[in-house]
Amino acid sequence: MTTVTEAITATARASKDASRHLAGLTRAQKDSALAAMAQALRQGTDEILAANARDVAREREGGMSEAMIDRLTLTADRIEDIAQALGDLAALPDPVGQVINGQRLPNGLRVRQVRVPLGVVGMIYEARPNVTVDAAGIALKSGNAVILRGGSAAEESNITIVGVLQDALEAQGIPRASVQSIDAHGREGAQALMRARGLVDVLIPRGGAGLIETVVTTSVVPVIETGVGNVHVFIDDTADIDQAVEIAVNAKVQRPSVCNAAETMLVHESIAPQFLPKVFQALVDDGVILHTDDAASAFAADGSFAPAKEEDWHTEYLALELAVKIVPSIDEAIDHIRTYSSGHTEAIVTGSTTSAHRFTTELDSATIMVNASTRFTDGGELGLGAEIGISTQKLHARGPMGLEALTTTSWIVEGDGHVRQ
Repeated sequence: MTTVTEAITATARASKDASRHLAGLTRAQKDSALAAMAQALRQGTDEILAANARDVAREREGGMSEAMIDRLTLTADRIEDIAQALGDLAALPDPVGQVINGQRLPNGLRVRQVRVPLGVVGMIYEARPNVTVDAAGIALKSGNAVILRGGSAAEESNITIVGVLQDALEAQGIPRASVQSIDAHGREGAQALMRARGLVDVLIPRGGAGLIETVVTTSVVPVIETGVGNVHVFIDDTADIDQAVEIAVNAKVQRPSVCNAAETMLVHESIAPQFLPKVFQALVDDGVILHTDDAASAFAADGSFAPAKEEDWHTEYLALELAVKIVPSIDEAIDHIRTYSSGHTEAIVTGSTTSAHRFTTELDSATIMVNASTRFTDGGELGLGAEIGISTQKLHARGPMGLEALTTTSWIVEGDGHVRQ
């Protein structure tokens, strides 16, 4: 009987072979394949939705939180958005072959540093069937094969989606092994994937803190660490109040179950009396549960808030809940964010260029917004096409990871019989 480790090794070898084919594809071939994948998703919508409905029903019965149910759920509109994202990828420049640096040395050698694919990318993620498509599309466009472990919650959705994509690729003359799922092998398969050093070039975990920590501490394959989103919005004393209300509400409620949704709002004490009654009313109208410090509680209606505890400043709610604190200065806001932030996204609403400069230079998160909602920390919104994750590390890739994040470089050196003296 084939063991799980043997099965994952065979999968990874097939991916490695496919990656060599992908590395040689032209942009036209890759863009044609992306268009075929998008069309296949549209044509397979009913099949995908039926599989997704089974996943959602099972997980809801099992007690999955509504925030996670929202991430798991697909609709016809969401599938169309995912398909459109593949089209957006096709419109982007091909990163493979781009010359980063080039020169002719004094000795006559011609030197170029060129973008090349990473090779085989492994993805481990939770309850996010849209990530299955995003990862497949970005990997293809950047010339990489991808191995997907999407978790048991979305297993039927992911298996169906991967089958649809593989059929589309095969019709384009591209190996089916370019996109593979190992969901059938469960957690043991994920463990084997993390040990497949030499066959898998990089692993990208995407999910909750527990998943990411497990991959980072367990994997012997290099990891690009994506982080949880303990995201902050700071309302400075010079902020336009109406603008601040709109940004704060959007950052929290537009889609609360995602990693770029705001989890803590800090408010300068000088603007709090004018700002907090308006924003609290808007947030409560949208169903937000407030966790307020003593000073902020004075501006909240009875029954609309709970006293904030220390754990609230650490929490990524991924739901209609928001921690709120009044601070005496931008200094304390920055200190609070430095203490509790996960390094994902922070936003300041301000009318002061000095405050904006301090906020953007004294904080060290992957994305920092000035007078804009945190919800823009997204590959598509920032012009990268679909994203494969949001990196909170500092090596290689940081922030939303688009096509270039899945490439490395090779040095091409051309001579004419040169030998080193």
